[in-house]
Amino acid sequence: MTSADEQQLTLVGKPKRARKPKSQSIADERPVARVLLDVPLPHLDRPFDYLVPESMADDAVPGARVAVRFAGTDHQGFILERAQASDHDGRLSRLRRVISPEPVLSPQIAQLARAIADRYAGTVADVLRLAIPPRHARAEAESSRPVETEGNRPPTTAGRTAAMSDAVAESWAEHTDGAALVNALRRDGTPRAVWNPGPGADWPSLIAELVRAASHSGRGSLVVLPDARDVARVDAALQKLPEGPEHVVLTADLGHEERYRRWLAVRRGAVQVAVGTRSAMFAPVADLGLVVIWDDGDDLHAEPRAPYPHAREVLLLRAHLMGTAAVIGGFARTAEAEALITSGWARPVTPPRATVRANAPVVRVSGEDEEAARDPAARSARLPSLAWRTARDALTRGAVLVQVPRTGYVPAVACEKCRRTARCPACNGPVALPRAGSGPRCDWCGSTAWACAHCGQTTVRAATVGAGRTAEELGRAFPGVPVRLSRGTSVLAQLDATPALVVATPGAEPVVPGGYAAALLLDARAQLARSDLRVEEESLRRWFAAATLVRPAADGGEVVIVADASARPVQALVRWDPGGFANRELATRTELRFPPGARVAELTGTADDVADVLDLAELPQGAEVLGPVPVDGEDAKVRTIVRVPRRLGGELAAALKAAQGVRSAKRSGKAVRIRIDPVELG
Repeated sequence: MTSADEQQLTLVGKPKRARKPKSQSIADERPVARVLLDVPLPHLDRPFDYLVPESMADDAVPGARVAVRFAGTDHQGFILERAQASDHDGRLSRLRRVISPEPVLSPQIAQLARAIADRYAGTVADVLRLAIPPRHARAEAESSRPVETEGNRPPTTAGRTAAMSDAVAESWAEHTDGAALVNALRRDGTPRAVWNPGPGADWPSLIAELVRAASHSGRGSLVVLPDARDVARVDAALQKLPEGPEHVVLTADLGHEERYRRWLAVRRGAVQVAVGTRSAMFAPVADLGLVVIWDDGDDLHAEPRAPYPHAREVLLLRAHLMGTAAVIGGFARTAEAEALITSGWARPVTPPRATVRANAPVVRVSGEDEEAARDPAARSARLPSLAWRTARDALTRGAVLVQVPRTGYVPAVACEKCRRTARCPACNGPVALPRAGSGPRCDWCGSTAWACAHCGQTTVRAATVGAGRTAEELGRAFPGVPVRLSRGTSVLAQLDATPALVVATPGAEPVVPGGYAAALLLDARAQLARSDLRVEEESLRRWFAAATLVRPAADGGEVVIVADASARPVQALVRWDPGGFANRELATRTELRFPPGARVAELTGTADDVADVLDLAELPQGAEVLGPVPVDGEDAKVRTIVRVPRRLGGELAAALKAAQGVRSAKRSGKAVRIRIDPVELG
């Protein structure tokens, strides 16, 4: 290790006086271990060589966790490989100890971590914190044994599940290229598909059939879903499969020990299939042959920790690096998924239009000219007469879903006099009414001392209405009808089909056997008015998710959306055309030079620090710098956008990472957050 390295490494921690190691013999075979340290500093994002004492030779295997001395401080890391010699000219330190001989870091995941770090201008250490769960000694000491519930099928259901599997196979055959997709998986093929099932499709069973098809060729599968409710549905579908593969569920709420035990079962090859939320995207499935992501437009797939990878991009990189099949599914189609089709990397798999029309509910728009002529308030009322009449009639046939985009009671208020949006005078946070009869309160600091900064008024009016207030209003409008509320942490998974009003926020809609009699999609105008690049795509995704829970039109199913009929996503919902909308969305974003038509980096920090990074970075020729602009709610912070053509995305990430490395080596300034292609880009 050179003296320059020693000087740079002192910033990792306060140097401590190292004890003089006892004399130990060095391993005869491959005495050098290349160790990747758990140090998230860009200029140290590389492996370092250590000598392997003879006493650790058997345990210091590639992938094992080890402890080393680094710049006078103890650090943990992973052995990437063992080598016979080192390229380092200086004297090498020895491994201090092997924390565990369990090879938790496989070569495939190490390769993937490096690719993700390069894609998102991050460090491998940050990626591995997401990829490998913390060690639990008791779970590690256990031999791999069957997980408690997954894969255990009651023998009495064999005949029923066999019939169900035949029905699922027929459902895939009804999709254009659906049978070809399943057959390719059975034959050890690597098909890539963008899949949009039709309204009312049993998508968990369809995913389970894909997994079973891959297992027929002896390959493993990884399925990533937005939330625990979706995971539970796919888990149940897999358990119903006759002769289906063993699988485990990996979610963040399992607890430290249980999650690590299940993760180890996957790593050791005892289980062939992993199903989970975003945290499972790095699951080390042996002989991986298929990756599936459902509803890739859901922002829950975006990792909020550095380097901020998106589950879709992680799985696509895995498919590319490991030569696996890939399926991107959802009732809606993102512009990113459409780009895969346009490039030829994937093929669309969708049901024919006749099947879609037969299974879709009737979709009516309150803002249509005919309805406006009947009801002058149709274009402005929150619950116009069309929605009220539809709900009243549908309640005679079953439950009615009411989708409200905001949780809470009144999540945003405005000054009653001048109508300006209310902001907290102390912290500039949003002001809301948390419950009926309460006064205005800041959602950030909790202050209740509010007065309008422009006119001095102290009373407010509702700017947006949340699910709680909506349930209260509907209870008064439909006396005697039960009102059920599903939102936030109080999500209802399933309800019976008895008449009731079910008020739910997006993603929290309960499933009703046989489908809802009707659905009301409220506040669509306010939803589309938000300032965000993906607002139309996200709105349509939410509406499709609600509309697919409604019965077909032949069974009386109706959907009413309170919106302007001319809006592009509204028209896509009426026609049930996710592909056409995504194609136009991709063309628009490509013209405007936004993802996925271009690559974008968002830099957030103080003005001086952001400017320092841009000065140090050797940006690709033609890079466009937008900003800086102040960041709302973050004092003294600004945001700058850098965008380049898509083909230069790798160069942009490398340039920004190199600049961060120079700053971390010099201990220069404060941290600057870099996000590549962030989901929210207003």
